[in-house]
Amino acid sequence: MTRLLIALTMALGLAFPAWADDDDAAKAGVHEAGAKFDYGFSGMLARDNRTQLAALTLASGKPVASAEYKLKSGGYYRIDINADGSQELALSGGDFFRAVWIDEVIINDIEIRPTGMHSIEFDDAGTASVSFVAIVPGRYTLSVPGSSGETQQAVFNIQ
Repeated sequence: MTRLLIALTMALGLAFPAWADDDDAAKAGVHEAGAKFDYGFSGMLARDNRTQLAALTLASGKPVASAEYKLKSGGYYRIDINADGSQELALSGGDFFRAVWIDEVIINDIEIRPTGMHSIEFDDAGTASVSFVAIVPGRYTLSVPGSSGETQQAVFNIQ
């Protein structure tokens, strides 16, 4: 019985400072959580954390992308898609859009926050800006539907 009381007293004595710290934090009204990275008040989706990628081009007979894109999983990116209106063209890539989380699509200063996307089509000249977070590592393409040439696609390597 004496050993049990000694063990209980020691346990309470060791635990009491921890209780005191929790009480102090509760009295202050703040429970602060630490994070691996310090992204600032707006978090990962702040404009300062977003990387602008080279634009994609939708024009009859011209390459869609100038080179492959190398992205990091967890990175926040923005890409502009420019159409010159020479032809009704689209970019399709369900696998790519399932491998990223789309924050917003901006068309003519209108912000759209979709839960998912499969393709984007331009009937006339214009620009669409897509902001997204790369999630699933792999190699993905956005391509002009019905085309078979390598210049009619944009390749994204998410690492």
